[in-house]
Amino acid sequence: MTVNWWHTWRTSPMAATFLDTDWAFLLDAALMHHTAWTKGKWEFLSEVRMRSSKFGATPEDRARLKLKVDEPLSGRQTPVQRADNVSDINSRRARLTG
Repeated sequence: MTVNWWHTWRTSPMAATFLDTDWAFLLDAALMHHTAWTKGKWEFLSEVRMRSSKFGATPEDRARLKLKVDEPLSGRQTPVQRADNVSDINSRRARLTG
């Protein structure tokens, strides 16, 4: 999940504007994201959401930040293909909740 999350940020049209300090901030968020998903520390996700929102993760975030992201039609990233060894989120939830 974190690899896909990171790939989304890395290939975002906004990524070209990120400075080294931005990437360091997102790297810390990636560690929290990974800990949440691998260890079930779901309380970490509130910090991940807060950090992601600072970079315009959702349409609401981009509106609040007054960001306009123009994604060219050519070269548009295709959605990440899910690897065969990644379990479905519902089976993960079932294991965590019993």
